[in-house]
Amino acid sequence: MFFTFLTRGSASVQCAHVSKKKDEVTNDRFRSASAYESLVGFSRAVRRGSRILVSGTAPLDADGETVIGDAYAQAKRCFEIILEAVEALGGTRNDVVRTRMFVIDAADWDGVGRAHGEFFRDTYPAATLVVVKGLLDPRWRVEIEAEADVIPDS
Repeated sequence: MFFTFLTRGSASVQCAHVSKKKDEVTNDRFRSASAYESLVGFSRAVRRGSRILVSGTAPLDADGETVIGDAYAQAKRCFEIILEAVEALGGTRNDVVRTRMFVIDAADWDGVGRAHGEFFRDTYPAATLVVVKGLLDPRWRVEIEAEADVIPDS
């Protein structure tokens, strides 16, 4: 495991860049560079059996800082993080069966949709895009969740 210590105000937060941990209920867990994971107590992704569930993923770079850019650039980064998590837990892009995209401006649908198409044009997962009032960080234009189902080779 690789750890970084981040400071948020007066609190110091421990954050694992990339880790995979087997816990007592046989879940595999993946942690990313997001300080929110340690602060709030959640994993970027969890695998149970054949299912991989990826938490709401914000446009953060490898240092945990917000990627500045339009909704297209931010969505691309979200999908990169999502695929990194899916692959770390034994899945592939082809195993992604569902995405949920949350945008703060309906006008951003085309950029987010274009990024989605670049990642999933050949696999066509079920997808939902919803306009929300806001996201946790006002610089975020988009946040994305995903689910994968890993089918073993026969």
